[in-house]
Amino acid sequence: MKKRGVVAAFAVAALALSACGGGSSDDPSSNSSSGGATEVKAADYLHAEYSELQDGGTLTLPLVEVSAQQNPFHQDGTGYTTRLWYWYNPQLALFDDDGEWYFNPDYFDDVTEEEVDGNTVITFKIKDEAVFNDGTPIDVNAFRVTWEANNGQNEEYAPNSTDGYERITSIEAGESDKEVVVTFDGIYAWWQGLFNDILHPSIDSPDEFANHYLNNMDGDLGAGPYKLESADFQSGTVTFVPNEKWWGDPGKLERITYRAMEDQASLNAFQNGEIDATTAATAERYSAVQGMSGIEIYTSMMPYNRLMMLNSGSEILADDAVRHAIMQGVNREAIANIMFQGIDYSEPLPGSFTLFSSQPGYNDNFSEAVTYDVDAANALLDEAGWVKGSDGIREKDGQRLTINYPVLGDNTTIKSMAQSIQQDMQEIGVELQISERPSSEFSEIYTNKDFDLFTMAFSSTDPFGVAYFGQIYGSDSGLNLSGTGTEEMDQKIAELQNISDPEEQIAAANELEVEAFQLYGIMPLYNGPDIYAVKEGLANFGSMGFAVVPKQNIGYVK
Repeated sequence: MKKRGVVAAFAVAALALSACGGGSSDDPSSNSSSGGATEVKAADYLHAEYSELQDGGTLTLPLVEVSAQQNPFHQDGTGYTTRLWYWYNPQLALFDDDGEWYFNPDYFDDVTEEEVDGNTVITFKIKDEAVFNDGTPIDVNAFRVTWEANNGQNEEYAPNSTDGYERITSIEAGESDKEVVVTFDGIYAWWQGLFNDILHPSIDSPDEFANHYLNNMDGDLGAGPYKLESADFQSGTVTFVPNEKWWGDPGKLERITYRAMEDQASLNAFQNGEIDATTAATAERYSAVQGMSGIEIYTSMMPYNRLMMLNSGSEILADDAVRHAIMQGVNREAIANIMFQGIDYSEPLPGSFTLFSSQPGYNDNFSEAVTYDVDAANALLDEAGWVKGSDGIREKDGQRLTINYPVLGDNTTIKSMAQSIQQDMQEIGVELQISERPSSEFSEIYTNKDFDLFTMAFSSTDPFGVAYFGQIYGSDSGLNLSGTGTEEMDQKIAELQNISDPEEQIAAANELEVEAFQLYGIMPLYNGPDIYAVKEGLANFGSMGFAVVPKQNIGYVK
C-alpha cells in the first residue's frame, strides 16, 4: 500500500509502511464532514519562503520512544525511527500539499522517466557536490546497496518492504557514477515511491543492515542541512544541529531536540512551553490547547490508518472462525465516536488500507468481507464449539476464550477505546484482558508479537497506496503482525504488481483486498484528522498530510 509505516498503538505508537524506508495518517475531503464538522485540508501549516525565515531558534519536539532499530529500511524500524532519520539523512524527494512528488534540487540536476523496450527506465542525475558527511559520494553505489537490501533476493536481509524494489532488474552507472540508471521489469507506475531515502554505500551486507543502526545513530553516514549532535537511547533525547558540510541553503534552526515522553507528559510540556509542538487530535488534548496564547492549531488530513491486528499465531486465534467472530463483534462506529468526541470531526468508516476514501479508485473493501453483527458473531463461536459459561465467557475443552490486549501509554481516550472493545467482546463471550504498558515498550511488543489483539496505526509516507499492497498482506511482511498471509495470497500479490496500468492495478487491488480481509487478521478502525498545536510563528511545520518540505525551510518567520 502507500508507503506506510506502523505508528505504534494509535496516538501512542506507530510503524511506517514505505518503499523508501520506514519501520510506523488520512486525507482531506476523504474525511467527509457531517454534523457541522469543518472540511479537512490536505495539509495545514504556516507557509513561508526560505527568505521569510529568521536565522536561529530552536525546535523541541516529543517522541514516544527512541527505537532500538534506527535503520528505517529494516523491518524492526518504527515510525519514530523514520522521524529521526529524516533530520540527518539525505532527503531526495519532496511532496507538495496535494501529495505531488518532485525531486529535491539540492541533490539532483534532473530525474527523467522513459520507456525502453517495454520497461520503465528512470535516470537520476545527481549533483556533483552531493556527498555523505564522511566524504563518500552520493552516487550509483548508494542506490545499489539500497536496492540490494530491499529487493528480497537475499533472504538474510530483513527489509521493511520489498514492494517496487523487487521489480528493478538493474541499477547501472550512466556517463558517470553520478548518473544512476534504474531499469524495471516492465512498466512500473509507482517508481516515485522508491529511493526517496537511501542507505550509505557502507551498509552493504545483511550484518551491517541489521546491526549498524541497532541502538546506534551514525551521523557520519548522513547528509543534509542538519547533522546528528547527540543521541541518548537511555534518556530518549536526540539533538540535531546545522551541518557545516552541507552544500545547500543552511538550516534556519540552530538546534532540533527530540525528547521521549508519555502522552500526558507531552501535553503538560507543551502547556509549560518546554516543547514547541504537540498533537491535539483527541478531545482532551484539543480542549487543553484551545485556550492557550502564542500558539496556532492546524488541522489536516491524517495519512494514517488506525487498525486492529489479531495474532493468528496465538493458540486461540489460530481458528479463522474465532477471528471472524471477533471482527464481527467490534463496533467501529462506537470507537469512532469515542475518538472524535469533542474535536468537531466525522468521517465514513474506513474500508481499505490501499487507498484513502478521497483518492480515485477507493472502495470500501472491508464491508464486503466483514460486517458488524453481534448475533452472527455469537453463532460463529457456537459453531466453533465455544460454549458460554455461567459468567458469560466461553469455554472449549476446558480453556476459557481469553485474549490479551496491550494498551500503550496514558492517553485516556485510547483507554476508553480499549474499554469499548472490551465491552464488545463481553457481548460475544470473549474475555479481553487489557494490560497497560508504557509507550516505550512498543517496539518490544511489536517485534515479539507479544499480544493476541493489538491496536496501532499504519503511516503513509506517500500517496501511492497500491504499490505497497504486499507490505500489509504479504506472508513474509514484517508489518503483517497478524500472520494471516498465505502462499496463495503472495502469488496473487505478485500478479497484482505485474499489472502495468495504474487504474487496472487499483481495480484488481480492490478485489484482492476483499480476499485479504477474509483472512480476518487486520481490521481498519478509523483514520482521523491530524490536529497539531505549534508555537506561533513556526513555519512549514504542522499538520502536513503528504507534504514534505525541504528541512532547511522549517523555522520561525521574521
